[in-house]
Amino acid sequence: MAKLSFLAGFGAGYVLGARAGRERYEQIRRAYDHAKDDPRVQSVAGTLQAQADAAVKTVKDELRGR
Repeated sequence: MAKLSFLAGFGAGYVLGARAGRERYEQIRRAYDHAKDDPRVQSVAGTLQAQADAAVKTVKDELRGR
């Protein structure tokens, strides 16, 4: 879910920063809606989340001296 939030935030930032108008906003929104439901994107996002969780655990263990 965090991955989708990141994508949404990135998309919103781009739209607000680009000042490209309503047409570009709608184009980006359609692309986001399409991508968030794509099983390939979900699979990659899940894999990345698992890797991030493992990295965080490793860093925490290192900081605790294990």
